[in-house]
Amino acid sequence: MHKTVLAAVMAVVGFSSSALAEGKVIGVSWSNFQEERWKTDEAAMKAAIEAAGNTYISADAQASAAKQLTDVESLIAQGANALVILAMDKDAIGPAVDKAAAEGIAVVGYDRLIEDERAFYLTFDNKGVGRIIAETVKAAKPDGNYAIMKGDPGDPNAAFLLEGMMEVIGADVDAGTIKIVGEAFSDGWKPENAQANMEQILTANNNAVDAVLAENDGMAGGVIAALSAQGLNIPVGGQDGDLAALNRVARGTQTVSVWKDSRQLGDAAGKIASALAEGTAMDAVEGATKWSGGEKGVEMNAIFLAPTPITKDNLHIVIDAGHISKEQACEGAMEGVAACQ
Repeated sequence: MHKTVLAAVMAVVGFSSSALAEGKVIGVSWSNFQEERWKTDEAAMKAAIEAAGNTYISADAQASAAKQLTDVESLIAQGANALVILAMDKDAIGPAVDKAAAEGIAVVGYDRLIEDERAFYLTFDNKGVGRIIAETVKAAKPDGNYAIMKGDPGDPNAAFLLEGMMEVIGADVDAGTIKIVGEAFSDGWKPENAQANMEQILTANNNAVDAVLAENDGMAGGVIAALSAQGLNIPVGGQDGDLAALNRVARGTQTVSVWKDSRQLGDAAGKIASALAEGTAMDAVEGATKWSGGEKGVEMNAIFLAPTPITKDNLHIVIDAGHISKEQACEGAMEGVAACQ
């Protein structure tokens, strides 16, 4: 599905000769560029923007919602004709959208929802990601004591992922076959916060935890560090396709990493932002659908890309795609991982 969408988006930009003639400026506001995956997104986004004859400029909010607002103002002052915003906080970003709208500048809400009809929403199906994490972990451990490690409370994706997870395990929780013995938000999606949360959950339950649903790979790493310190190796799910997580999948300490090929997401954002900068209406971006699944029910133009679960059984997918080398993926791999043979 997503390949068709990307081809359509490419067509929107590809036939815009004036974009190549004039050249637009695309401003990108990153919330927290320290996370490994955003560097991959950026490379693809920048390449798509430059291929359209446009210029990429960016700023890193360094996990500060306040700094992000001044960053957006700076990007506008630098002449941005369209903005791609990875929002640090869903509510705090409002004034930035107001400022852009006042200047007639299109906004793409990148990967994280900015619930405003003036923003185009581009992401992977995050509720679907939550379902995949829970389905894979549940297949490995169908019952018992579960812990859920949630992301930053200011990020709507934390709620979408949890909704997807509960669609899978909710009936089991109601039936009592799965018991949620710990659930915590981890500020900034930081591994160290997730590790501290997991340590507290283990202490509170005398280590009687059978599986963990973590909402991203960085936090899964923190969770696994806490488990390892107690000599525990239990099913843990995450997402993002972080290189360290894929190696953990090969080693057998992480059950699944749901890979959202960020090169596809970055590429799509670069093409969509370039089209919007050139004057294409949001509802005229090919592949866009109407969506109103946010907590406020605001109807928005959106594109959702499809994620891929990576387990020990299909680790070759990320190796074959060039996302990770076989050496990186397979260092210390357990026996029976076909991709590492």
